[in-house]
Amino acid sequence: MKDIQLSEVHKALGAKMVPFAGYNMPVQYEGVNIEHETVRNGVGVFDVSHMGEFLIEGPNALDLIQAVSSNDASKLTIGKAQYSCLPNEDGGIVDDLIIYRVKEETYLLVVNASNIEKDWNWISSKNIFGAEMKDISDNYSLLAIQGPKAVEAMQSLSSHDLSAIPFYNFIVGDFAGIEHVIISATGYTGSGGFEIYCKNSEVEQVWNKVMEAGKEFGIKPIGLAARDTLRLEMGCCLYGNDISDTTSPIEAGLGWVCKFNKEFTNSKALEAEKIQGPKRKLIPFELNERGIPRNGYDIVDSEGNNIGHVTSGTMSPSLGIGIGLGYVPTEFAPVGSSIGIQIRKNVIPATVVKLPFYKG
Repeated sequence: MKDIQLSEVHKALGAKMVPFAGYNMPVQYEGVNIEHETVRNGVGVFDVSHMGEFLIEGPNALDLIQAVSSNDASKLTIGKAQYSCLPNEDGGIVDDLIIYRVKEETYLLVVNASNIEKDWNWISSKNIFGAEMKDISDNYSLLAIQGPKAVEAMQSLSSHDLSAIPFYNFIVGDFAGIEHVIISATGYTGSGGFEIYCKNSEVEQVWNKVMEAGKEFGIKPIGLAARDTLRLEMGCCLYGNDISDTTSPIEAGLGWVCKFNKEFTNSKALEAEKIQGPKRKLIPFELNERGIPRNGYDIVDSEGNNIGHVTSGTMSPSLGIGIGLGYVPTEFAPVGSSIGIQIRKNVIPATVVKLPFYKG
């Protein structure tokens, strides 16, 4: 297990540390519901320094990115970011990621911690273009400052107008006394805020100043457990649960990040799947009665036949009901469809709904 740079800081704050994606990570401090509500209503800070970062540089950097990623990175101008995925040859997904255009010929790829080595090997294997690749994952830390009060709470730490950074845009500027950090509005919680990418040697200073500046706004450290409930309320996919090597971006509802005006890995097959329609779909559902759906629980039809399984599920702290995602045959996917979730010996009735679960 690797330790993130601020591991001792989190322990001193009372964090429960657990192994996650090869790292010891803070899963919770005070409790999931308290931390969840802090982000929904105020401001909280996550340490997500386990995420991977690759630099792709040089005159052929874009060629490599276009070949391996499903979205159209040619649309990126400096200061813009894009959500995308890395399709594999078999119809599945190697990983989902965010691509930042930092300079004319420099791109930053932010990938999931559990897939750092896999992604690096995959992209390297496709690099017939001679693009320069650097894995900087072990040298950088990432803090996500999230919540409706995030901008106001953090404005004193930067000379830049943080409220002027649109969603999926970023700047490279000063923050918390450190020059040249990436300040990015690419949040995963649906409650606003931004992320700070800085060097490991700088992150303790940044953390301390963030906590100090946020004190009057009630800032709290937030663990990965609340990050999961927050992202699920927005219907964001989690790699390893809702998307994987065996789920296609089309059936996962990620057709919007597949741009078929260019060729990329398996693009012809994915385009055909989009035209024909997938045989199964990832659906969001709400339980009609009390219960908590969990990953792996069976989804059944009105006759009790197994038609799929839950990929992510929780008791929504904001809504007070059981919510989840899962794959079912396409005929059960329309909004309003009735399904059942097998929770131990009971089948709990549920309804397919429209995302996001949390409307804000």
